[in-house]
Amino acid sequence: MRRPLRFLFHRLGLDEKQVAELARILNDLKTERAQAAVDDRRSTAALADAVAADTFDPAKASSIAAERVKSAERLRAALVDALAKIHALLTAEQRAKLAYLIRTGALVI
Repeated sequence: MRRPLRFLFHRLGLDEKQVAELARILNDLKTERAQAAVDDRRSTAALADAVAADTFDPAKASSIAAERVKSAERLRAALVDALAKIHALLTAEQRAKLAYLIRTGALVI
């Protein structure tokens, strides 16, 4: 069991079924975050290339910036989806404990 899962297992009192489902949800979110990081690096390089060119192409820069926004929107949607699934997975008491961990910074979403 990975460290964040072990932490949540103990703090929230999760059962084995909840741990397995939470692992799947968090893995999907981790994948989406990794893709967003790749997209960010790619757009940063493309914007740098646009600045380094002999002439600046505002349309190209705008297109690159739009792709960056789309990537952020995909990540936002993935986060909201993950939170909805986690909400449905947990009991009211577990959700209250999770909310406390998020509010206090013990868990970063």
